[in-house]
Amino acid sequence: MRHISLNERYHMFSEAASSYEDKKLTFSLSDDIVATGFTASAGSRILEGHRPVYDSTVSARMRAAGGSLIGKTNMDEFGIGMFSVTGTDIPKNPFDLARSCGGPCGGAACAASLLDGHVALATSAGGGISVPASFCGVLGLTPTHGRISRHGLIDSVSSMGPIGIMATNADLLRRYLKVISSGDPNDPVSAAQPDLVLGKSKLKAVAVPNGITDLVSTGVREAFDRSVGTLRDMSVDVEYVDIPELDYSMSAHYILATAETALNLATYCGMRVGQQSGDMSLPFDDYFTSFRTKYFGTGVKKRIVAGTYMTLGDNRNELYMRSLGIRRLVMSRYEEILSEYDAILTPSTPITAPTFDEVSGIRYTDEYLTGRFAVPPVFCGLPCLSVPCGYPDGVPAGLQFTAARWNEDVLTDAAAAWEKAFDIKAPEASL
Repeated sequence: MRHISLNERYHMFSEAASSYEDKKLTFSLSDDIVATGFTASAGSRILEGHRPVYDSTVSARMRAAGGSLIGKTNMDEFGIGMFSVTGTDIPKNPFDLARSCGGPCGGAACAASLLDGHVALATSAGGGISVPASFCGVLGLTPTHGRISRHGLIDSVSSMGPIGIMATNADLLRRYLKVISSGDPNDPVSAAQPDLVLGKSKLKAVAVPNGITDLVSTGVREAFDRSVGTLRDMSVDVEYVDIPELDYSMSAHYILATAETALNLATYCGMRVGQQSGDMSLPFDDYFTSFRTKYFGTGVKKRIVAGTYMTLGDNRNELYMRSLGIRRLVMSRYEEILSEYDAILTPSTPITAPTFDEVSGIRYTDEYLTGRFAVPPVFCGLPCLSVPCGYPDGVPAGLQFTAARWNEDVLTDAAAAWEKAFDIKAPEASL
């Protein structure tokens, strides 16, 4: 089958279905979303071979709508990373095999790009939708936190990380966002939400943060500037505004995300969940340490150590609690701007997809800053959309719209309008 042949070249799936019912829709799940009939390891050796016995809510809803699940997509280990190189396998960019797909959920973006009419569901704790969607040239929609049930998601960051959708056209986003949205008794966070009404909005005015293009590569800057011109040609009012609060988002996000990761991953101690192959004769602390040292990757270990530090003693008030206050500050500024404009416009990422050689030389702080535009909306629980806006040096660059809470209709309208005004290119996939 074509998806298996493509997988041998592009490594998008951690597990691919050998056969599936021939239906109009195929969909995939990132490896941290569980489904019956497939393993779910969240890209980690510590969960290698884990085979869930129940369907996540999104999987059950997609299957009930007539979809065929054809695979689980590769990702960074527990969603920690920006280039999809820390998981059990590394997906290859559909526009250039030597380049990253972006992360954490790069395999999902690769599948959406290569497979006609395919819907890829993935998670976005730290830009996991917008970054790979930008790098792979597809549309990526991150919904409001709570719009889509997270029941059946292997968590690393609880207060962030909604399940979102990647596809090649707005119609697929609009159709299947409706399928997987609405409240779920298994996920109380999704219970209180307004009805999802699509097709009722029109993008009229967007705000662009001042100085935003000072932070990006030349190719991304040129693509973004052309996009602003295209939006004006579409009769969209584009205005530049000051949003200095966004500068605080990355540091506060890092503190909260690391603290939540340290807490959530404590369950993987070699006794209840995942691998259980350590020396049980050791004292518990020694067993716990040796087991996690063996099975967790470097990035996860760094995140756990940092997160533990963030909540120790006085650090809890100085770092963790203060970061919660910063999140409220940034959310308030978003609310203020989005009460006047339909969306806030930024590049999706400051760079285009780097080569794997470049990734190996990127410092940890620079890697994290790849999500400087994708992280703030997710940090505040707001919906955002990445669309292709240019192809500097033959690889995609992305444009990101951020809307007010529960305003996914603004984003799906923006996607539909944009694909009429901009020529979105497909990669020349080879088997």
